[in-house]
Amino acid sequence: MPNAIALLAGLLFGFGLILSGMTDPAKVTAFLDVAGRWDPSLAFVMGGALLVALPAFQFARRRGTTLQGEPLHLPTARRIDGRLVGGSIAFGVGWGLSGYCPGPALASLSMAGTAVWPFFIAMLVGMVLYEIPEWWRGR
Repeated sequence: MPNAIALLAGLLFGFGLILSGMTDPAKVTAFLDVAGRWDPSLAFVMGGALLVALPAFQFARRRGTTLQGEPLHLPTARRIDGRLVGGSIAFGVGWGLSGYCPGPALASLSMAGTAVWPFFIAMLVGMVLYEIPEWWRGR
């Protein structure tokens, strides 16, 4: 049952990304172009997401378990380090250049033809590169 709920949540998230225009790289780059023809509409999408997510995280933190009683694993890291800053910069540059971030890229795989594939491959390479220091420490 947890896999079915995760699938349903992922489908709902993907549908929301498509409906809001977050899977359209031109719309995303127009949002990021504050010095040119800025399109502020995605700010409302992000604001709406925060209005839903913040109370949900507060509820989850107080509850301590998922709705099915599984242990809840919320992030606990609070330290800003080089990996966080480097990853943030890589994310921002990739988002700004391509108009995609991971969620919309996954949602776009089925409908965007070949345009999303270079970003998707670069995202996978980035995930592998991120894991190399962890793997190296664990040896």
